[in-house]
Amino acid sequence: MRLGIGQTRPQIGDAEYNQEQILEILKKAKDARVDVLVLPELTNSGYAFKSMEEAAEHAEEIPDGPLTDMLIKWSRERAVVAGVCEQSKDELYNSAVVVANGQHVLTYRKIHLFNREKEIFRPGMEEPPVFEFKRFRFGVMVCWDWIFPETARILALKGAQVILHPANLVLPYCNDAMVTRAIENGVFTATANRVGEERELSFYGRSQVVSNKGKRLLQLSSDEVELGWVDIDPCVADNKMMTERNHILHDRRPELYRRLTRE
Repeated sequence: MRLGIGQTRPQIGDAEYNQEQILEILKKAKDARVDVLVLPELTNSGYAFKSMEEAAEHAEEIPDGPLTDMLIKWSRERAVVAGVCEQSKDELYNSAVVVANGQHVLTYRKIHLFNREKEIFRPGMEEPPVFEFKRFRFGVMVCWDWIFPETARILALKGAQVILHPANLVLPYCNDAMVTRAIENGVFTATANRVGEERELSFYGRSQVVSNKGKRLLQLSSDEVELGWVDIDPCVADNKMMTERNHILHDRRPELYRRLTRE
C-alpha cells in the first residue's frame, strides 16, 4: 500500500490559494498512485485566527463544503484524511474529514485543543475513530492529540494498523513523540504538517512516516509545499510481540491504571 503525506502553506482569508495548493498535491498523489493520503490540520483555512468570528468566516460544513467535495472527486479507489475548519450548526470544530472510494466516511472532531484553539473551537466528545480501507485499518487523530499517549493507545486497542495524523506543529517535540507512539503501540504513524509563517506562529514542516518499529521511513523538508510517499505493509503492525515473551497489548495491566480515568 502506498501511503502519502502532503505539506501545504495555507493562508487565512485566501480560500482560492489554499484550494490550489491542495489540488496540486492531489494531482501529484494521483500520478504517484498514492492509495492513502494525509493532509495537514485546518488545511482549508489556515490556523492562527484572531477570533471565533474570523474562524467562522473560513469554516465549512462537512460533507457539503468545498474541501470535502474536492476530496470526494479525487478519492475514487483512494482514501484521504484532511484537516478542516468545520462549521456545524452554531459551533466550530477543528476536524479531520475522512473520504474514501468517492464517499464521505467519517468526521473526527479534535478532542484535545491546543492553546488559543480553546477560544475558537469546541472539543470533540467522541473517542478517535478507526476505519477500514482496502482491508487495512486506519486510526485518526489531530495534532495536539499526540501529547496524550492514551489517544494513540485507544486507536491501537481498536485495531488500527496505521495512525493518520493531520497537524499544524509549532512545538519541536512531536516528531520524536510520534516515533515513541509508533513503538509503544506497534503501529505505523503518518504525520502531515504545514509550513510557513502565520501571524505570530512558525510551522516547521518535516512531515513524516514512521514504521511500527519506530524507524522514520520518510521525512519531508522544513519549508516546502510538497508531497512524499512510501510503500508499506500495514499488516506487519498486527504482530505486537516485542520479544518472544512480551506482547505490547496483552502485557498491559489495566486494573492498575484506573487513576488515568479519574477526573
